[in-house]
Amino acid sequence: MTKSPIWAAIAATLTAEIAQGHYKAGDKLPTEAQLAGRFGVNRHTVRHALAGMAAQGIVQSRRGAGVFVSSAPTDYPLGRRVRFHQNVSASGRTPSRQTLVLETRHADRDEACALDLPHGALVHVFEGLSLADGVPLAMFRSVFPAARLPGLREALASTGSVTAALRAAGVADYTRASTRLTAKPASATMALHLRVAEQSPLLRSVAINVDPKGTPVEYGKTWFAGDRVTLTLAPES
Repeated sequence: MTKSPIWAAIAATLTAEIAQGHYKAGDKLPTEAQLAGRFGVNRHTVRHALAGMAAQGIVQSRRGAGVFVSSAPTDYPLGRRVRFHQNVSASGRTPSRQTLVLETRHADRDEACALDLPHGALVHVFEGLSLADGVPLAMFRSVFPAARLPGLREALASTGSVTAALRAAGVADYTRASTRLTAKPASATMALHLRVAEQSPLLRSVAINVDPKGTPVEYGKTWFAGDRVTLTLAPES
């Protein structure tokens, strides 16, 4: 009876554990050293097993970060109406947001220009992570004109939703006036938050949203993890 190679048996065990839900999409697997200790083999054998799983698309290695369970990229439509919760829910995943910063400060030159404000005017800044099934898809920074949107900061604090907060501040609808996409490498801080390796490719979106009268209400920057999101052009609506 021919025995399976040890590396293949390790790969089969890990694959079965992923299928059983022990590790979910986006989760980091134990290190090579930890797996070598668990299975009583050397790290070369573990590396061979992980390479075989990667070839099948089960896991992916991120330089400097480790080996992660693969997940299909989330389709993220870009159109006149971009709504995070709606986009992620439509992909069959559960959306959530984690707030990192919520503050009021003076606008810098780019923010003031984008929002049609005097330089140094007060703005509300909302920064955080956008997640799908608990896996970070993107970091975002949204900047809002403070004087134009009374009560917005409090609404953001209580709801964590830009759409709900704008509605509470009197903006019943808003649309995308412009979007610019640029490839950027992940900084050390972004890599930590997005659980990717430093210098990994990110897609940066810079956008301006306006109310029905065409007045700017949000200037946003979003850094998408390049291997977790497929940006698509949605039909105009």
